[in-house]
Amino acid sequence: MSPRGVATPDVRERLFAAAERIVERDGPGALTSRSITTEAGCAKGLLHAHFSGLDEFVAELCVDRFAVTAAKARALAGLAGQGTVAGNLDVVVLALFDRGGPALSGLALARPAAALRVRGAMEAGAAGFAAIQEAVADYLKAERDLGRVAHDVDPDTVALAVVGTAHHLLMTAWPGSPDPRPAMQRLVAQLVGD
Repeated sequence: MSPRGVATPDVRERLFAAAERIVERDGPGALTSRSITTEAGCAKGLLHAHFSGLDEFVAELCVDRFAVTAAKARALAGLAGQGTVAGNLDVVVLALFDRGGPALSGLALARPAAALRVRGAMEAGAAGFAAIQEAVADYLKAERDLGRVAHDVDPDTVALAVVGTAHHLLMTAWPGSPDPRPAMQRLVAQLVGD
């Protein structure tokens, strides 16, 4: 445990990682300010020193994790012509399910004030499902131009189907539910023909 008055390095990420472990292990109902700081091994008041409360913390956590996945999606453009199309898409789509993705989605739904904050951040331009969908569509267009995706495939529709399905699976999963990754991999393979 960090002693009182000593700076905690990478405090946001440390708290975020602790929250993900709690929610994935014990479910959204187990998440409290105290459980987060205990799991992170830091002072009890540290969360409130950096966030106005648990709802702001949860919203910031969700927005941060969307940004990480959106950055992976934007990196797809550099993979055009390399590996397999389905394999490249899997890296991005499956990232939505990493680090407690289904559990975090349930957490945001269980905290209406946090969900409103996430929505406000998205409306203000924070990366979310729309940014991921756009990056997937751009990648598929590049692969279609290279002849690695059939010319009759509509990249915008495939991107919508992939990201929409991921959204559905995230919103309907809960800790302990069947792993959604195999279903996502089958969908991607079916849609892009790998």
